[in-house]
Amino acid sequence: MFLLFLSLFLVAIFAGFFGALVGIGGGIVIVPVLTLVFHMPIHHAIAASIVSVIATSIAGALSYVDQQITNVRLGMFLEIATTGGALIGAFVGVMMQGWVLSLIFGALIMFMAVVSYRSRETDDKMIAADSFKTGGVDKISRKLDLQGEYHDEAANREVSYHATRAIEGGLVSSLAGIGSGLLGIGGGVIKVAAMNSMMNVPMKVSVATSKFMIGVTAATSAIVYLLAGAVNLYIVGPVALGTMLGATIGSNVMNKLHSKVIKIIFFVIMIYLGFSMLANGLRSGAGIKFPTIL
Repeated sequence: MFLLFLSLFLVAIFAGFFGALVGIGGGIVIVPVLTLVFHMPIHHAIAASIVSVIATSIAGALSYVDQQITNVRLGMFLEIATTGGALIGAFVGVMMQGWVLSLIFGALIMFMAVVSYRSRETDDKMIAADSFKTGGVDKISRKLDLQGEYHDEAANREVSYHATRAIEGGLVSSLAGIGSGLLGIGGGVIKVAAMNSMMNVPMKVSVATSKFMIGVTAATSAIVYLLAGAVNLYIVGPVALGTMLGATIGSNVMNKLHSKVIKIIFFVIMIYLGFSMLANGLRSGAGIKFPTIL
């Protein structure tokens, strides 16, 4: 039993650390490992993952708020859009096959991964030129006051920015909510890409703001799994503790890295997730065989 606890704890530290670095939950690591390596029931794995998302969100979000990197106003605005998307997803799910949605979201994530990779050096250049605050701001973004400032430790300077394209960012966040509710994917991976590539928000602020948001969505789902009896404390305990520790370490490391490094890590995770979803959709809809690890 002790060996199992220690193994789950170490895996969770890894998941929490990388989740904090790129602004996503640790489920992308935890669920496959629990089901494929530890051979646990999928519902117990998902429940443990959701609880771990709450843990990593609390640990990571508190650290990022203390470092004044999180844009709380932007996070609350996008969270409303995400919640609305989850409600829409309930209706869409009744009318559309799951494998079709997997293909749609897989393609979307792969596209965002390519956009993120192609702009991997953009953040550092814009920070050096202090140009995040000079982009055009639309009226809605200005009314919502989505501007902010943070200290970038890697660049050793204060970075000011003005978020823009609030409506477009809200729509993409709605898609994140749909995907999170219907397919079990973390909405954070989509919201980070939307904030950074679309809304003129620095990568580090996008990561910190995403960590602030994901715990809210996960908390709602966790209640459902708790009532359904899928929360196994022997699994959740070490996973939650590990993700909190990993997220605490990751949130203190993130601001010391250059945005280019964070974007490359983010790109690798997005490619994995996007390809997995495409493979799942093709496997379910067209009967095309892929390795079961995807």
